[in-house]
Amino acid sequence: MADALPQNALDQIFVKARSYNGYLDKPVAEADLHAIWDLMKWGPTSANQLPARLIWCVSQESKDKLAALSSGTNAEKISKAPVTAIIGMDENFHEFLPELFPPADAKSWFDGNEELRKTSAFRNSTLQGAYFIVAARALGLDTGPMSGFDNAAVDAAFFADTPSVKSNFISTLGYGDPATIFERLPRPEFGKFNRID
Repeated sequence: MADALPQNALDQIFVKARSYNGYLDKPVAEADLHAIWDLMKWGPTSANQLPARLIWCVSQESKDKLAALSSGTNAEKISKAPVTAIIGMDENFHEFLPELFPPADAKSWFDGNEELRKTSAFRNSTLQGAYFIVAARALGLDTGPMSGFDNAAVDAAFFADTPSVKSNFISTLGYGDPATIFERLPRPEFGKFNRID
């Protein structure tokens, strides 16, 4: 049985962590991207599906290409961030299940059922996107997750060589600049949206 994390760790990951609109002029090392993946890959997915496929936009050319496919103020955020990650989802994740889930013939559960694969890929890649945020925060980095982009255009621009992979959401990554965030938005108490039955 594991011990509870200390309050300062909970603050860093959840309580005091924020989604940033801009970042300090401080680079993110490639080793940090590997470290994020090496944490987030341990988060649970159904039958160890691991459908998320990430593209880390590090070059200015790559960030600008993505920014051009984004809406509103998102374009500037993407262009100026040290890194922007595209969290994609492989709708043919089941092809990897013989390797990733050897206890059972899990691939057969999804063969011939495209709708089930799409639903499962979306659900589990979204979980992995959340693990990405938590892993980045745990490692001392900040994120700015967002939608507000043309999914089909992003898929064509970044996943053309892997047509079974579709974009889910994107997130900037770096060391957050406190000047780019507003006051903390409210979070409800337990009783507002929960029920013990």
